Amino acid sequence: MTKNGNQEERGRISSDNYQDFMTTFDLGCSAVLVSSGFELVSLDKSNPKKVQFVFRREIGIERVVDDYWSDRLEVKARTFFDNVKMLKNRIYSE
Repeated sequence: MTKNGNQEERGRISSDNYQDFMTTFDLGCSAVLVSSGFELVSLDKSNPKKVQFVFRREIGIERVVDDYWSDRLEVKARTFFDNVKMLKNRIYSE
């Protein structure tokens, strides 16, 4: 998150640029996306019961998500685990 504080960096996506982002509430899917090199833009904690992960929409991101949900994706186990821990740390420290 940068210091200029625009909407996308605070986790809220405006209706003008929502197509530029992909969001998910799933921790495992988010860890896979980070492990695959996609940029996590922010965490949206506006819902007190769950966190929404916001990613910049890039070429191939939908394929990775589809492969994750259809159990066709392979990632390095330690990289995945390290990214799950990193995401949990961001959830509880911000």
